[in-house]
Amino acid sequence: MILYNVTVNVDDNINNEWVQWMKKIHIPEVMATGMFVEYKMFKVLTRQPDETGVTYSIQYFAKTMADYENYKTNFGPALQLKTMQKYGDALMAFRTVLEQL
Repeated sequence: MILYNVTVNVDDNINNEWVQWMKKIHIPEVMATGMFVEYKMFKVLTRQPDETGVTYSIQYFAKTMADYENYKTNFGPALQLKTMQKYGDALMAFRTVLEQL
């Protein structure tokens, strides 16, 4: 199993709207690619003293690395662009890929 983890820090002033957009629009679009079999969304509870905004971890589970690579090549760029066009610098994301042992 491959875990594609997207960690996102969201400005406080768009937090509620962004969470709803993720649940109703973005995550369903990612799942509609057929490259992932499950997802989970978490709010990060630990914070650094100088941290602002709210941080989330969105975890997408793929059966194989080939499925993830297919997503990354054929679907990911357009979906990431759509997010950046909507929210710009009001959020910051980084991505990691993990393999279940």
